[in-house]
Amino acid sequence: MKLYSGPLSMFTAKVRIALREKNLDCDIWSVPFCRDTGYEPKPDEVVRLHPQGLVPILIDGDLVVYDSTQIFEYLEDRNPSPPLYPTEPAERARCREAEAYADDVFFPNVWTLISQVFYELDPSQQDAAGVAQAQQSIQNDFARFDERLRDREWFCDQFSVADISMFMSINFAINLGSTPSDDHEALRAWVARMSARPAVATEIERMQANLARVFAGEKLVEGPGRL
Repeated sequence: MKLYSGPLSMFTAKVRIALREKNLDCDIWSVPFCRDTGYEPKPDEVVRLHPQGLVPILIDGDLVVYDSTQIFEYLEDRNPSPPLYPTEPAERARCREAEAYADDVFFPNVWTLISQVFYELDPSQQDAAGVAQAQQSIQNDFARFDERLRDREWFCDQFSVADISMFMSINFAINLGSTPSDDHEALRAWVARMSARPAVATEIERMQANLARVFAGEKLVEGPGRL
């Protein structure tokens, strides 16, 4: 398998964690990134394989799968053990709902922080009101997540793609200054459990190293490698 990957792409990071959790070998082709231009210009191969020119893109033989959710489901069908989805239908639906919430409801507020705090280098040009509104929405979600986690170890009845997706969005928010409060004990304990998982810890270490390089003004250009 081959994965077209973004060095600071949250959605690619989700897939890399899933591949590690399932102990799958994969070639990694990283799209160059810098703080000034992001992932532009996009490599021709990525544009050819994805109608929007986005990563992640997984290639397995002659099959091309893009979008992190679709890749999750393909990896689960291809290698069902260890499972990353619950087996019971209702809990499986809750897992899909939680992953969708992380990507489609929670992450847009995180993206506001990314666009205004990470990409906008001039503080005077940042949308302070937009950032404040996004931070408040994030804190509201933290309270919801904390409530959900008070009587369970994971977002569903087992570790799943819901945890992977939630963690990556929450970790981005934390890195951009929105942290769970001391009152969110269950959520903070879950973050600690997630951070201790080897597949997740490896990803955190890799992304922190890339962030340090970006803040030092480097352009991230990585050749082909292995997961």
